[in-house]
Amino acid sequence: MAKVTIYSRSWCSFCAQAKALLAQKNVNYDEIDIELAPEQRDEMITLTGRTSVPQLFINQQPIGGCDDLMALNASGELDKLLAV
Repeated sequence: MAKVTIYSRSWCSFCAQAKALLAQKNVNYDEIDIELAPEQRDEMITLTGRTSVPQLFINQQPIGGCDDLMALNASGELDKLLAV
C-alpha cells in the first residue's frame, strides 16, 4: 500500500471529507495538523505552493486538495495510486 500524508486542520470540513474517503478505502495515513505544528505549514507551502488544506501526498508526490482527491477517486486513478 502507498504511503499517504495529509496536511490538515481539525475544523476543516474538506479535510474531514478527504479523511473519510481514505478511511472508506481502508487507507492508513499520516496526518499533520498544521495548527498543532505551525512550522509544518511552512513546509507544506514549500512543497505544494498552496496555503489551503487539506494537502495530500501519495508516496511523497503532491496530489492536491480534497477536490483533487475526489476527482482521482471518480476517475479510478486513486485506487491505482494507492496500490503502488
